[in-house]
Amino acid sequence: MTARPHIEFRGVSAFYGSRQVLKDISFAVPRNSVLGVIGPANSGKTTMMKIINRTLDFVGGARFTGDALINGESITNLRNPNELRRRIGVVFPLPVGLPLTIYENVAYAPRRMGITAEGALDEIVERCLRQAVLWDEVKDRLGLLGTRLSGGQQQRLTLARALSLSPEILCLDEFSIAIDPVTTMRIEDVLKELRQSMTIVLVTNLVQQARRLADRTMFLWNGELVELDTNEVIFSDQPASRKTYEYVNGIFG
Repeated sequence: MTARPHIEFRGVSAFYGSRQVLKDISFAVPRNSVLGVIGPANSGKTTMMKIINRTLDFVGGARFTGDALINGESITNLRNPNELRRRIGVVFPLPVGLPLTIYENVAYAPRRMGITAEGALDEIVERCLRQAVLWDEVKDRLGLLGTRLSGGQQQRLTLARALSLSPEILCLDEFSIAIDPVTTMRIEDVLKELRQSMTIVLVTNLVQQARRLADRTMFLWNGELVELDTNEVIFSDQPASRKTYEYVNGIFG
């Protein structure tokens, strides 16, 4: 029997007012896999991420049609979308640090979930900062305001915060845009390990990053799903669409 997809879109279209940004998108993501999402700016990549964790709800005039499912359950039928958001960690391109200490940035969500034991919080903070490749740089100044860190460090702190509730799905939207290449590669090694315990959706403008990390890659263009296949096909000399070949090889985009 075929396993139920972890994430599934069924004919999803998305709109900001009268402007359509996703056009009848359908796909499925298996559990504990990495889906790479590539495409030029304004392809609808970030909107797709916002649909997955229902943060599109917060954008005035935005809506989507069709259906999106997590574990086979429609996200439009949820009585408490916040419960869904707790299960899905999200990192957007620019860091959004809470005006709290480094320690409390990571401990904030676990505290709200009722975890108050100091030892348990210490373990969560250290684990998440290590996963975000930040622990060695901040372990002696956890009381420092997170907003005092450099841009790249703040982005990694955002990643640590996204991991603090051990999400079942991790959505990364250009997570490495403010991070140096060496640190990016170290985080990529961590992501390869994390896929054993979670499903990862990786939106990236770095085509080779999708090639390194993803099991399958989706190519979005102008709100349309041009192609979704294994990396062996997408990055070959003969993907299904000529447009995919041209984008992956830098001919346009």
